[in-house]
Amino acid sequence: MSAAAPTAAQYVQHHLTSLQVGEGFWTLNLDTMIMSVLLGAVMLIVFRLAVNRITTGVPGGLQNFAESVIDFVDEIVSETFHGKDPLIAPLAMTIFCWVILWNSVDLIPVDLIPEVAKLFGADYFRPVPSADMSATFGLSLSIFLLIIVYSFKGKGFVGYIEELLFHPFGKYLMPFNLILNFVELLAKPMSLALRLFGNLYAGELIFVLIALMPAWVQWVPGVAWAIFHVLVVPLQAFIFMVLTVVYLSMAHEKH
Repeated sequence: MSAAAPTAAQYVQHHLTSLQVGEGFWTLNLDTMIMSVLLGAVMLIVFRLAVNRITTGVPGGLQNFAESVIDFVDEIVSETFHGKDPLIAPLAMTIFCWVILWNSVDLIPVDLIPEVAKLFGADYFRPVPSADMSATFGLSLSIFLLIIVYSFKGKGFVGYIEELLFHPFGKYLMPFNLILNFVELLAKPMSLALRLFGNLYAGELIFVLIALMPAWVQWVPGVAWAIFHVLVVPLQAFIFMVLTVVYLSMAHEKH
């Protein structure tokens, strides 16, 4: 006897459940880690192929694509980061390309990757890394640590401590200044993580709900939402990259 078809609630819950290992705080979402590594490898391979095919003659399509992305990111960094640092442009480039690949997985039919994962014994598999809060917060916490590093690098130890204590209202309101600066500092990684997560989680959920419709009708809202989502995919990556560069520029500047 064949197993009963899942209800709508069970179907949605299944697609929103991650492949996990561990317990409590140390729980790891293996599907997010696997997809992130695979997409990172795709990014490295594509740009490595572009480097290997560089020519001074008529460039090929891959070289044109790579040069366009590099020029676009370099222009954003030049206009946004007020200073010179060898890390900022490669960091912005990595974030932009990696997050676009994360987001692009949302355009793949919702059942395709989970069904492939079942062939390898995985009952649950969420393929969109940016729809997993652990991934977006992991990336934003890395930016948070860089903000602190660049704050000390640009202002010096004494200068940064003075900014935390005396900015913006002077030495007579040091406790208030410290609280205000602490909240502002924490808000930066939280805004980065939650903005990316919220948009992609909503997109993933809507695609899952559309998949519950009859096959003969679901392509209409599915195509419409996919076309709209084509705009969301690069836009969210662009916002994450630009805000990262802006935050690092603010941290590096002396006030």
